[in-house]
Amino acid sequence: METTSHEKHTVVIIGAGTGGIAVAAGLKRHRPNLDIAIIDPAPHHDYQPAWTLVGGGSYQAERTRRPLARCVPRGVQLIKGAASVFDPDAQRVGLADGRSVAYDILIVAAGIQLNWGEIKGLESALGKDGVTSNYRYDLAPYTWELVRNFSGGTAIFTQPAGPVKCPGAPQKALYLAADRFRQQGVRAESLQFRSGGPSIFGVAHYAAPLARILDAYDAQAHYGSRLVEVRGEEHIAVFESTQNDQTVREEVAYDILHVVPPQGAPDFIRKSPLANDAGWLDVDKSTLRHNQYPNVFGLGDCTSTPNSKTAAAIKSQAPVLIRNVTRALDGQEPSESYDGYAACPLTTSVGKVLLAEFTYGGVVTPSLPLDPRVPRRFYWWLKRSFLPWFYWNLLLKGRNLPALHKKREFPASVASPVQP
Repeated sequence: METTSHEKHTVVIIGAGTGGIAVAAGLKRHRPNLDIAIIDPAPHHDYQPAWTLVGGGSYQAERTRRPLARCVPRGVQLIKGAASVFDPDAQRVGLADGRSVAYDILIVAAGIQLNWGEIKGLESALGKDGVTSNYRYDLAPYTWELVRNFSGGTAIFTQPAGPVKCPGAPQKALYLAADRFRQQGVRAESLQFRSGGPSIFGVAHYAAPLARILDAYDAQAHYGSRLVEVRGEEHIAVFESTQNDQTVREEVAYDILHVVPPQGAPDFIRKSPLANDAGWLDVDKSTLRHNQYPNVFGLGDCTSTPNSKTAAAIKSQAPVLIRNVTRALDGQEPSESYDGYAACPLTTSVGKVLLAEFTYGGVVTPSLPLDPRVPRRFYWWLKRSFLPWFYWNLLLKGRNLPALHKKREFPASVASPVQP
């Protein structure tokens, strides 16, 4: 039900994405009579992890989207509006339209902000002139259109420096495209992965096998290479890098340009008293409670927790936050701890996935006693079939599965060559 006036709720949740819906549903399961409201302006809810599959021709975009009202748990108030101002001392949230909502407990699950405008010319080029991105619902089908119609030339896949949602997604787009090219008998004259970061993956255990997969596709890796401008009509992408303390500018002609935009904390969090110096919601990395305001909690991509920003992280954070919020409602201190678990199912080809799982500090923690550096068909089924079902039918309903991940030891190298 939608509300239109000033009001107060026991628990107010900012954001009706994965974290916000999952926590609202879980709290309702623990306390059916709890007064909860979710603030979000969106008309729909998206299962974003499947957009890479859409861009690779292995999933339909329509299956990733549902009306938001259908996803909000029964008994939870939906406030259609955009949060714009936090006043944690008065325990109120201001909305962009002038309304305000008071709370006893605030949960911030606002996601990450995609800063398309930071790259000159990008916004006007998207969706045409060979420029696309799997980071938008309307553009992922265009990625597949470009891939299936590719007849040769240069295909570039970019990744910005700094945090991004699903940091494996930029290279996943490349792998699926390269595998489709191979199936179609088309050879790219130049297949490039250009990242503003220093390596292909932040956890060393997985970096070497992923680099070998790039090599298997004859893809060139350029690290420290930042996309700064797109001239769509000319099919030119402009990159900058630092060499010998000098900024070097490079113009590269492309036929396909898959762009992942720079990302950061939402502006209304970054400019608020709830932010840390870097602009993220300042929470304890274990309890997920705010470091200054004890009745404020957060989860997901908008927080300061030093984990990879993935849906799997939210799956692990949600039960911790639900239990700690329940205790806070009873006047007790948090008792549950999040270990930093995240997972990245890297689609290395059509039909195979390398499942990278890890916790804080890059500790390798697979859920199964299998070498996680080896792409497997079982994980493709998990990615394409099981996880969407789990998402819609369990996670968003406040249910979860037991945590199976744990630290496991593996040989320094893979016993057999890693094939995509």
